[in-house]
Amino acid sequence: MRRCRSLLAGDSGQHRLQAGSYQRKAYRIASFVGAALAALAAAGAPAAETPPLPDYQPAAKVSGVIRTWGNPHMAELLKRWEAGFQRYHPGVYFSDNLKSSAMAIAGLSEWTADLALMGRQIHTFEYYGVYRRSLLLPVEIEVATGSLDTPAKSSALSVFVHRDNPLARLTLPQLDGIYGAQREGGWQGMKWERTVARGPEKNLRTWGQLGLTGEWADKPIHVYGPPGLAPGGVSFFQCRVMGGADTWAEGLREFADEKEMMEALSKDPYGIAYTGRCYQTPRTKALALADNSGGPFVAATRESVASRTYPLARPVYIYFSPDNPGGEPVAPDPKLREFLRYILSRQGQADVAGEGDYLPLTATVAHEQLKKVD
Repeated sequence: MRRCRSLLAGDSGQHRLQAGSYQRKAYRIASFVGAALAALAAAGAPAAETPPLPDYQPAAKVSGVIRTWGNPHMAELLKRWEAGFQRYHPGVYFSDNLKSSAMAIAGLSEWTADLALMGRQIHTFEYYGVYRRSLLLPVEIEVATGSLDTPAKSSALSVFVHRDNPLARLTLPQLDGIYGAQREGGWQGMKWERTVARGPEKNLRTWGQLGLTGEWADKPIHVYGPPGLAPGGVSFFQCRVMGGADTWAEGLREFADEKEMMEALSKDPYGIAYTGRCYQTPRTKALALADNSGGPFVAATRESVASRTYPLARPVYIYFSPDNPGGEPVAPDPKLREFLRYILSRQGQADVAGEGDYLPLTATVAHEQLKKVD
């Protein structure tokens, strides 16, 4: 089992480059890069319906500075993108300030950054810095998929139970029933969405409600999880599983230390927890997940996270402002547009594969993101 630090949020701790990590990445690159780009080009739809990742062809010659603020754990990936882009546009140079995802949005709000590099989606309250100027929202571009199990690199979430628990799989609505509670709605971006409201009849509080029988049928589900975010923050798990709601199951035990949480689960046959796969212990097991009861039920693997067939794979993002400092709507700056087109190209996604932890976009997702830039 890999030893890992409590860095699931993706922005805490120091960015470290260690000699051992280069050996690990070299192995991953050799085994993954060639197959990944070929497979991902067709993931999610037949090849006849989804064009492959496009080669980068400059639409215009650009120059000047691009200022990027954001996530320090994406620094190596950003450097790869910058070096690749400069081969086509040597007149462009970069000014990077990578302290945290929270600071990235402040840079856009105060117009001290052109791009916000984020290991997560922005929170509802973070929209307002840009919105107050022009009544427009920052433009969100998915630029890669988070890692399978690398701490602090937007790793996929896994759901764990004790190894003696006979349960093997869950749907996301069942997870909502376990972790959520009666609610009036949930935050999705800046919108309070009432369609995700539900009553207490959908709560799942015993293992029998999940289909277990015998001695398990009447046993309560002991719910473990990471701590909630500061007021106004909505986590990926809340968005993906609970519709953006902040009403949790009664009795939820919150752990600031994921390792400590998993040790507690190791001693509790009736517990359930979600966290990164790297925190798994020998006495716990991960469940296969599905979006709904029709399946398919998918385990978290490097391939299923990269293809986005695993339901709790996480994207990483770049945001930019759709206005100028005066609050007037404008088209993207040509050099930003070219840089984003490079990132979403075959060459830019090869840079993602070369970094070794983050995973390339599928061709389907890349083409969807290009529509926001073109």
